[in-house]
Amino acid sequence: MDKREERLTRAVYQIGAERGRRRVAPPNPFSEGMIVSVDKPIGWTSFDLVNLFRRLACTELNLKRLKVGHAGTLDPLATGVVVLCTGRFTKRIEELQDHDKCYEATIRLGATTPSFDLEHSIDAFYPYDHLTEAEIRTALLSYEGEIDQVPPAYSAAKIGGERAYMIARRGDEVELPAKRVRFDRIELLSYEPPLARVRVTGGKGIFIRALARDLGEQLGCGAHLTRLRRTRVGDRSVEECIRPEDFVPFIRQTLDAYASVHQTDLRAWRDRIVAEGGE
Repeated sequence: MDKREERLTRAVYQIGAERGRRRVAPPNPFSEGMIVSVDKPIGWTSFDLVNLFRRLACTELNLKRLKVGHAGTLDPLATGVVVLCTGRFTKRIEELQDHDKCYEATIRLGATTPSFDLEHSIDAFYPYDHLTEAEIRTALLSYEGEIDQVPPAYSAAKIGGERAYMIARRGDEVELPAKRVRFDRIELLSYEPPLARVRVTGGKGIFIRALARDLGEQLGCGAHLTRLRRTRVGDRSVEECIRPEDFVPFIRQTLDAYASVHQTDLRAWRDRIVAEGGE
C-alpha cells in the first residue's frame, strides 16, 4: 500500500457517520469477527481485558460500540491465555469454551487458605514432611479421567443467578454442587517441599484450585495454589498471545492489513457516506 492509499484508508475510520442514533461502521475486521488470544497479566480480570480491548478498538475505529466477549474466565491471580471474540465471532464463544485447556501450577502442601490460592491468607498449617514424590504423583494420577469436582466458594460459579464469590465475600455460607469435569493428564513436574509443580490438561469447567484442595485433603496435609498459568486453549498457545500493552499496535496493524486487501470496499463506503453528508 503506497502512502497516498494508506492515508486514504486511515481516514475512512475517522469519518464517524451517523444515522439517527446509530453510527454506521466502515467495513472492518473487528465488527466482521476476530478471535484474539491475550496473555492475561496477574491482577487483571478477564473482563478487564474485554473492556480495555473494546475501548481501544472503538477509539481506533471511531465507533460508539463493538461487541467483545471472552471464551472462559481466568482467576485474577492467574496469568495466561484468555481468548477474546469480537463482532460476529462473539457467537462462537460457547464453541471456544468447550476447547481443552492446559495449565502449569505450583501447589503448596501443608497449608490451606479459604480461597485455595493466595487471594486469602493461610488459615491453617499441617505436617507434610512424611510425603514422598511418589505418593504425590500417585495421588495426582487418581484425578485423571472424569470426576465430580466441587467448585471453590470463591469462584465465578453461580448460585441463584449470583456469583459464588460475592456470597462468600459477604461471609455467607456457599454450597455448590459437584460438577462432572474431565482431566486428561496431570503431570508432576517437580517437588521441592513444600512446593509441587504440576502440568494439567483437561476439558471445560475444571478448577485447578479445587484440584489443589482435593489433593491436600487426600494426602492429609492441606494445600493451596501459589501460582497458576494457563498455557493453552485449544490450539492457541501462550507464546502466540499478545499482551494488553500490545492492543493498540495490534489493532492498527490489523486495520492496515485489512485495508490493503479491501481497498475497493473502503473507498466505496467512504464515497457513499460523504455523498450522503456523513463526513
